[in-house]
Amino acid sequence: MDYQHISVPSEGEQISINAEGQWHIPNKPIIAFIDGDGVGADISPLVRQIVDNAIAHCYGSTKKIYWLEVFNGEKAAKLYDGDWFPQETIHAIRQFKIAIKGPLTTPLGGGFRSLNVALRQEMDLFVNMRPIKGYSALPSPLKYPEKTKIVVIRDSSEDIYSGIEWQAGSVEAEKMLDFLSQEMGVTRLRFDQQCAIGIKNISKEGAERLMRYALEYALEQQSDSLTVVHKGNVLKFTEGAFKRWGFDLAKREFGAKEHENGRWLIIERLQRAPLIIKEVIADNMLQQALMTPEQFDVVVTTNQNGDYLADMLTAQVGGIGIMPAANLNNDVAFFEPTHGPFERIAGTDTANPSSSILSAVMMLRFMNWHDAAQAIENALAATLDANEITFDLDTKSHSATILSCSEFAMKIIERVKQS
Repeated sequence: MDYQHISVPSEGEQISINAEGQWHIPNKPIIAFIDGDGVGADISPLVRQIVDNAIAHCYGSTKKIYWLEVFNGEKAAKLYDGDWFPQETIHAIRQFKIAIKGPLTTPLGGGFRSLNVALRQEMDLFVNMRPIKGYSALPSPLKYPEKTKIVVIRDSSEDIYSGIEWQAGSVEAEKMLDFLSQEMGVTRLRFDQQCAIGIKNISKEGAERLMRYALEYALEQQSDSLTVVHKGNVLKFTEGAFKRWGFDLAKREFGAKEHENGRWLIIERLQRAPLIIKEVIADNMLQQALMTPEQFDVVVTTNQNGDYLADMLTAQVGGIGIMPAANLNNDVAFFEPTHGPFERIAGTDTANPSSSILSAVMMLRFMNWHDAAQAIENALAATLDANEITFDLDTKSHSATILSCSEFAMKIIERVKQS
């Protein structure tokens, strides 16, 4: 299609997906990017520079990314007469399949509550994935943060974050309260005056597609276990159903059998121990993941549980500045940092680019360009081990070298070239 402000590279190939859902990544793909707002303008170009250097170092001229800029947030608003979320950006991302973006702000005085949420909802990116890995060199409240190596696969399409709620005292809330008491026989509301109402929606279709994605990922990654986290002991028809539907799908589509303990499932594998499918109550999971994180590998859970769990785990291993994320469905893969735009330090060249760098590593692994991904990850770890850090990671150690954003990126490029 013709685009108004998007200029498609004259070279490079489109990524494709066949009828069986298999992705074909050409050696020279076109990949979309959004620089983002605030510190995104400082970080995103450096991340592309790191990626380009790693690809050239690992593959020479046989592989290359052709970058396609698309627009969202403040930059889009300037180009598209105040439109923060142009539809041609959505069309381009759907066409080219893979995108990486910087942090986005939220428009003031109206518009979307969150451009990040709007992107996920508009494109039905129902999987939010956060690989959370500890680095011993980073500040952490744990003695052994490196024991934390957990991939959280969280629903992004349902649950209370669907935004179905009514303000206390509003006509709509009063209608819902009347309906609940008069039509549904609800008598357990202790305070029904000035009471806000929200809807928690969990569907069989949503639970099954998330569990299918998580199982395929765990099997592909040769994971030891997949843990379903839920609050089904209290919310039996939503969280409890999420767990039941997930277990039923594992049996029906993946041949899972009952574990000997009567609570879990196993999927047999040739020349490898079975994949164990566990289930843990959400509050217990928060405790266990803090005390013995090494017992968990891949975790699949509902939207709100995943939000709490991923942020708690992130705090265990160095904070939000170091954690990457991906938002995915079967047709689009979107990679992004977990932090916001930090406007107060935008343009100062002081931001920590690690979250965006590791998001690029996730993207390269998704593409099966593992050598380049590993080269970047090793260079990042070596830079942290050398105590060469950005200001936000400073623990007042006298031996630390505080680097600017661009200096930090150049250290990583240097170490990639030396690998």
